Parts: sequence; structure tokens; C-alpha cells
Amino acid sequence: MQPVNVHAAKTHLSRLLQRVAQGEVIVIAKAGRPIARLVPVSPPRALADLLGIDRGRLRIAKDFNTPLPDKVLSAFEGAPSRRRTKARRSAHRQRP
Repeated sequence: MQPVNVHAAKTHLSRLLQRVAQGEVIVIAKAGRPIARLVPVSPPRALADLLGIDRGRLRIAKDFNTPLPDKVLSAFEGAPSRRRTKARRSAHRQRP
């Protein structure tokens, strides 16, 4: 993997891209210092490769589908809470 200077990379870009397409990694240097690397693009993963990728990492409880208790359900549906907060308690006590 011999570094290629910037001028040569601009002049011979299509040749360098052919080499990269064959799997070679090319380092581009400016004043002898590496500044970039041309690497082949990896092919996108197929859907079949992704299905089941998290198998064993996730557990779903057996009672996942059971109805929620009324108290929890009302909290999700936005029903007012019967619990009094500190602010509401103090406001209630101060009334004449």
C-alpha cells in the first residue's frame, strides 16, 4: 500500500477507483503525510441478514397482552389523579 500524492490521485482517479473496486485500499498523501484513504464500499446488508439480529436480547413477558389494571389505565388515558400534590394540599388548607 504505497501512498499516492494528491496530484497523482487527481490525475489518475479513474485508475485508482478501478484498483479500489478490486478490493485494494489506497492512501492519499499530501507532502508525504497521509490525509485520506480510498476504500471499497461494503455492500448494503440484505434484510435476511438483519432479521433475528437481536434474538436472545429481548424478553417479552407472558402477561404482555393482559388488560391493565383500572388505576394504570386511567393514568394513560389522562384521567385526573385522585392523589393530592403538596401544592394542592397547601392551597386546600389555606382556604377560609
